[in-house]
Amino acid sequence: MAPAPVSDPTADFFAELGQRKHEPLLVKATGTVRLDVLEGKKTDRWFVTIDKGDLTVSRKPSTADTTLRAQKALFDGVASGQVNAVAAVLRGEIAVEGDWRLLVLFQRLFPGPPAGEQPAAGRRAKSAR
Repeated sequence: MAPAPVSDPTADFFAELGQRKHEPLLVKATGTVRLDVLEGKKTDRWFVTIDKGDLTVSRKPSTADTTLRAQKALFDGVASGQVNAVAAVLRGEIAVEGDWRLLVLFQRLFPGPPAGEQPAAGRRAKSAR
């Protein structure tokens, strides 16, 4: 029997995003976001173009208004809702170049945490008293 295919949260996220076609939360947004996902010496790139809520996902290089760069393990967490993208940016774990306004709008596309869980960035540390 063949082993079950390994899930790839990042690839799954972009595949699902490409099937949406239109996102009402982004009707005021226009621009292209390039996402560089780093794994060792390999960089996978995705381009998400937003045109008043209409979405196009591509791997074909194009110019981008905003670029996000993150390690694969971290982006897998963002893509699965386990990690809050904005908090990761503020911690310096995701590098951002370009139009920050587009980033703020784009982050609406990332899933929230699984039911009953907080994303890693939202969990409170227990204070030592």
